[in-house]
Order: sequence, then C-alpha cells, then structure tokens
Amino acid sequence: METGRVLVASMLVIYALVISVGGEEDASSPSASVSACEFPAIYNFGDSNSDTGGISAAFYAMPSPYGDTFFNRPAGRGSDGRLIIDFIAEKLGLPYLYSYLDSIRSNFRHGANFASGGATIRRQNESWFDNGVSPFPLDIQFVQYDQFKGRTTTLYNQAKELSDAQDLPRPEDFSKALYTFDIGQNDLAAGFRKMSTEKFLAEIADIVNQLAAAIRSLYDRGARAFWIHNTGPIGCLGVTLHYIHDPSPTGYLDRHG
Repeated sequence: METGRVLVASMLVIYALVISVGGEEDASSPSASVSACEFPAIYNFGDSNSDTGGISAAFYAMPSPYGDTFFNRPAGRGSDGRLIIDFIAEKLGLPYLYSYLDSIRSNFRHGANFASGGATIRRQNESWFDNGVSPFPLDIQFVQYDQFKGRTTTLYNQAKELSDAQDLPRPEDFSKALYTFDIGQNDLAAGFRKMSTEKFLAEIADIVNQLAAAIRSLYDRGARAFWIHNTGPIGCLGVTLHYIHDPSPTGYLDRHG
C-alpha cells in the first residue's frame, strides 16, 4: 500500500536522526561515564501509548477494566496492564514513571512522564471533548519539561536535608538520562480524518521534521540518549477495528490492517 510505504520511509528519517544525534561523545562529558543501558532516569514524551497517568490526572480518571490485569486497579494507563514504557523501566531496573501532571505522592527521582493521551507532534485546532485530542502536544510537553527541570533543580539545590530532596531528580542525572518518544499516531489519525490522501501525504514530511527538530532541541539542552518508537499500523488499533469493519475501496487495508 503506497501510504504505508511513505509512512515507513518517513519514520526511517527519524531513525537516521537518532543515529546522527548520538554522534561522537566527548569522553569528558557527563554522559560519557554512563555505560550502555545504565540510566539513572527516564524522561518520556508521547501520547496514550506511553501515558502513565497524564490525561487521567488532567481530565477523567480511567475506569475499570483499565489496569485490571496487572495493577488490579485503574493506573492511569489506556491499557488493561503495562505499557512499553513500563517494560523499559523494568528492564533498566527503574521504577515506573510518574506523570508530570499527577501531583499526588509522585516521586520524580528517576524521571518523569510528560506523555498525554491524545497528544500530537503538531498542534491540532481540536478539542479533547470533540475528537480526543490532547491539549498537551509535544511543544507543550517540552515547556513542561523545561519548567520541571528548572524548578526541581532549584528545589534540590535549596534542600537543607536529604529528605527534602529524596523525591527530586539529581540535577546531574538530566544529561545521563534516557529520553524516550512514542508519539505521531494521532497526527496520522488527524490527517486521515481531516485531509484528502494526497494533501496528507504532502504533510507527513513536516510532521517528521517537527519531531526531528524537537529531538535536536533536547540534544542542545544536554540530552544524549534517545529511544524513539515507530508508529504502528493504525488499521490494527482497537478503535479502528471497532468503527471500520468493511473499509472502502476494496484493498484499502492490507492483511495486517
């Protein structure tokens, strides 16, 4: 399917960017001492695929059966169990990420999650209440990250007792952390919803370029390790399968959806 080939090609550009952003590491830099896969923290940006409580804290709490198969209760995730970001944290020996938007008993010593269900790379002139589009697109997540970094660093440096800073990230860990991205799916969904195929295909390069610019800006802020997820086949999403049973024209979807 032509659209699928274009999307894959576009996402390969992002992968190439990750390789180039890594570049040569100065042996004297703070992150050079971090061995492979030994990260003190994770900072995540994304949509519902990696949201661990953001949109739930901002709007309505997730009801059961969300979270039932692992947490035995709703846990702010748009899933009945864990998300990929949860498995990454487990594998790295880190606790699950608290959402930046969740203010109740959150511990940010080992990172924070800025993902928000319904989030997009590009701003969409739509409402959460109309089409489920988050008011926290990627650029706003970056604003939140900058505020988080600045405020927690100030509070950490002002702490008089160890207990005053135990829930705060260590300032030196920002350059050593893993920065993960799982976003773009809602940009594609919005494009298919609002544009003709021809017009949308012409827009994909701009979506990829904006994500690339965002990653580059994090690099300029001192980040050095990045994990960037591809966008999965939209036709396989539960919501797609629920609403589209017999798409027209014939052949619109391949055998994978």
